[in-house]
Amino acid sequence: MARHSKKRSAKAGLPPGTLVHIGEKKTAASHVMLVEYDENGARESQVATAELADKIKLARGTIWVNLNGLGDIGIMEQIGACFNLHPLVLEDIFNTEQRSKLEDYGDYLYVVLKTFVYEKDGPEERLSSDQISLVIGKNFVLSFLETNGFQFEAVRERLRSGKGQILKLGADFLMYSLIDAIVDSYFVILERLDEKTEALETELISNPLPRTLHAIYRLKRENVFLRRSLWPLREVINSLQRGDSPLMTSNTLLYLRDVYDHTIHIIESVESLRDLTSGMLDIYISSISYRISAVMKVLTVITTIFMPLTLIAGIYGMNFKHLPGLDWDWGFFTVLGIMAAISVGMLALFRRKKWL
Repeated sequence: MARHSKKRSAKAGLPPGTLVHIGEKKTAASHVMLVEYDENGARESQVATAELADKIKLARGTIWVNLNGLGDIGIMEQIGACFNLHPLVLEDIFNTEQRSKLEDYGDYLYVVLKTFVYEKDGPEERLSSDQISLVIGKNFVLSFLETNGFQFEAVRERLRSGKGQILKLGADFLMYSLIDAIVDSYFVILERLDEKTEALETELISNPLPRTLHAIYRLKRENVFLRRSLWPLREVINSLQRGDSPLMTSNTLLYLRDVYDHTIHIIESVESLRDLTSGMLDIYISSISYRISAVMKVLTVITTIFMPLTLIAGIYGMNFKHLPGLDWDWGFFTVLGIMAAISVGMLALFRRKKWL
């Protein structure tokens, strides 16, 4: 499957803050969803580009602006102007090859997170990642996604139904809810990765094949990819739950501690799966070596049994006029009997020595 992406070299020589999409472009279209809510309920609407600025100015209560798709630079610039976002923040949003991080700009916080999904790539599955950028201010949360964020659907449903505390609390609790939804989605990936690991272990023990080795290396790459992406997440959540920013209230900090515990559990699970995958390589090599040794043992036994038979056949195959038993009517059958006795005797000896 052909995939087109821009590398960091595309920005070489450009001034800081230049909006250039770096990474794989997942979708060309951009859609803005505006949600405003308070204790009385939530109001959700899809906003066109022309009315974006006016809609944001008229919004009341806590505001959540969600942008799906990073294909329209004009929409990004409008959102940045409405909320006074730094040009470097907008630049980082368009750079989808970043690690998870947290940056404090005083009036708002900028958070970068990663989401993962298994998608079909021909007959195999491919683990791909999307970048989600979050910005939290005093009364607003901005979310920027490469594709449609299915992870946030549960949060939208809670806003629509008014369940839980989300309508009563502020933007920091909405920020926590979005981060919690992202972290929860990691457990789905871990379960799938665990299923693949168990299936590969079974195949490795029962019947290791050359394709098993390729599957092990593919699984190992996925583990390394997850580990590299998830390790910075621990520091991001830890920084948020320390409460260094006045934007995070004490009530939300308690919930962030729970997310931090989930993050630690996820990272430990990835480490365990990585160790299992590394051990699979040793098991595969040992299994192949054992199978080769078993085959070589059988071939060695067969060769050893036929060596004296070959010697006898070689002696009686010499072109001398006088050989013992050459004129004897039962000579041929006697030699065959001797050869059979030698074979049976050697097999019995091998079994007694437990070589067979």
